[in-house]
Amino acid sequence: MIETAHIKFARCGLDVKIWPLAKIVSPEVISIGNSVIIDDFVFLMGGERTIIGSFVHIASFTSITGCGELIIDDYSGLSSGVRVFTGNDDYSGQWMAHPTIPGTYRKPLRSYVHIEKHVIIGANTVILPGVTIGEGVAVGANSLIKKDCEPWTVYFGTPARPVKVRPREKILELESKLRAEHYDGKGNYISKAQLAAMKERKR
Repeated sequence: MIETAHIKFARCGLDVKIWPLAKIVSPEVISIGNSVIIDDFVFLMGGERTIIGSFVHIASFTSITGCGELIIDDYSGLSSGVRVFTGNDDYSGQWMAHPTIPGTYRKPLRSYVHIEKHVIIGANTVILPGVTIGEGVAVGANSLIKKDCEPWTVYFGTPARPVKVRPREKILELESKLRAEHYDGKGNYISKAQLAAMKERKR
């Protein structure tokens, strides 16, 4: 794992694992919660602002680019090969495009992507700028997200369309149990080392 103490993140919580072949750009604008895993071969560009919640997994070969704002809320995950674009170029034909072009000839468009709690993004899905993926959404593999997704709904396709409702009660029940185990009465995260020590003392 990368020793996160040597990376100057805006904030980095406990039990964060970043594999050594992950590429992190502009860590000073990236805030990371607790119990987060970022796999090898992830490309993460901080952009204007990036907030990654707790219990989040970003799988290998995922790329996050566009120089806009990204928010990934707690308990969400991006499967392998996901492409998240928080910004883009103006392709209307009034401007040239691509980063090699001097700024006077191109018009970058900075936007955002917000992935709410308990979201699952399937492998090789593409998420375009300016969307909010609602709480509890599950997106099937190889989908294209170009519009907001309604909470607790399963989406699939290119472009992605709602397929069915995703049950929420059991997931929220499990979240409640997880929080009771991993957070103290004041809402502070209890690290894996602290939990192990507590269990050892009870023996």
